[in-house]
Amino acid sequence: MKHFTSIGDASLHELTTVLDKAIELRSERRANKKNHPVLADKSIVMIFEKPSLRTRVSFEQAIYELGGHAIALGAAQVGLGKRESAADVARVLSGMVDGIVARVFEHQKLIDLAQYGSIPVINALSDHSFPCQALADCMTLMDEFGHDVAGRSLTYVGDANNVARSLAILCARLGVRFVIASPPQYSFDDQFINNLQAETSPALIERIEDPQAAVAEADAIYTDTWISMGQEDEAKKRAVAFEGFQVNADLLAAAPSHAIVMHCLPAYRGSEITDEVMEGPRSRVFTQAHNRLHGQKGLLAVLFNDDKLVA
Repeated sequence: MKHFTSIGDASLHELTTVLDKAIELRSERRANKKNHPVLADKSIVMIFEKPSLRTRVSFEQAIYELGGHAIALGAAQVGLGKRESAADVARVLSGMVDGIVARVFEHQKLIDLAQYGSIPVINALSDHSFPCQALADCMTLMDEFGHDVAGRSLTYVGDANNVARSLAILCARLGVRFVIASPPQYSFDDQFINNLQAETSPALIERIEDPQAAVAEADAIYTDTWISMGQEDEAKKRAVAFEGFQVNADLLAAAPSHAIVMHCLPAYRGSEITDEVMEGPRSRVFTQAHNRLHGQKGLLAVLFNDDKLVA
């Protein structure tokens, strides 16, 4: 695995190795043990075209805890694709630092950074996918249901966005059934469903428009904002379309009593999820957020220590 621009960059073996390493590093941290400095004498540039809280802090802290140095750059400083092409940025940075973490609007910029540079590139969110979030999400499932999550079921209630896309792929690869409950115009298209079913199993991804029916067998119920960054002009239209898709007490009542609730944050309380559910005993939202740090530490450790992967 040279890059991590999408879940598809990694084999199942590499993905499970990352998750295992993340759990190992988290255990060391909780025991107040220092992690092996796999990033010693290495610098990682972080490029942020979009606002960031969890991603910025978790990556900067992850790099620090693994012995590396993080350099954060905002959109105005780089001008990716405007002031300077992604291809040129990649070639410049490849001669100065050891890796790139980038949060971008257009996924193609990540592809260009990876194609034209000679150092690892990590997707810290694009309009297409958010693979680092999926790592934290699946860690959270493992925390709750044990290391082998095959046979479990996760229902995603909301927009088939970048978060949903990455999570659906990783869940299916791990044998977790992924059900999406969404208005038809905001759900996965047939091509995405068909491709994922062909890669894994037809039983591992399903579209169910009725949210209550969709959560009937769910071990986890997941939601995200209905309005992603850059979609603000669609706010009213989306609010109307997603009426009835809120994760609230009534929806939880239709799910198994052991089902947990997940949200990648930031949450718009009162829209896609209620305060009652966010603060309730079934919420694992902040465990998820904390797992961003650990999942990304596992990813960095594997990317920069690939020779230690067990075949």
